[in-house]
Amino acid sequence: MTPIAVCTNVSVVYAGPEAVKALDGVTLEISTGERLALLGRSGSGKTTLLHVLGGLVAPTHGEVLRPRAAAFVFQGGNLLPHFTAVENVSFAAQFARGDASFSPDELLELVGLSRKADHLPAELSGGEQQRVAIARALAQQADLLLCDEPTGHLDSDTAERVLDLLDATQREAGFALVLATHDADVAARLDRALELADGRVQHAEAAA
Repeated sequence: MTPIAVCTNVSVVYAGPEAVKALDGVTLEISTGERLALLGRSGSGKTTLLHVLGGLVAPTHGEVLRPRAAAFVFQGGNLLPHFTAVENVSFAAQFARGDASFSPDELLELVGLSRKADHLPAELSGGEQQRVAIARALAQQADLLLCDEPTGHLDSDTAERVLDLLDATQREAGFALVLATHDADVAARLDRALELADGRVQHAEAAA
């Protein structure tokens, strides 16, 4: 399969009174359409690796090949608080790579929130906010979707629905999905898992 993102011996060091090595010589390859779990405890380097893959953080050492377009789904949704659900999705659609496949209203319908298009984030539940965040990410038509603990603040039933939605949209749209989690059960839903600890790859295996 064609690689869509590659990290080669990537390290990230955050400067300060005591330098912190968030990533330490990480090498991985992500293929087009692949579903990869980044598994590890808090502080293991999962979020930093997502940020490197998405171009938010530059590596201190090593090389990164990433797609032109990457979209994020953050743990808390990170919606614009004064924008309605449809306005959040519309704002992201401005950065799409080409002509939109779906309108913002259609994307909200896809995630089951067409009736709450005019609601502000504060008027939505945690699960609903995450579904808006997924619609917002899909609006960008990215080749790579990066999810940072997208179910971390959700109850088990809501988390399952969010994961089902990510799974269904990934299979339909064909983007590569990288999902960071501390939950082995969540990781097991994806094609393979990469376990991180102290910024280093500890173990890699097929997760399915």
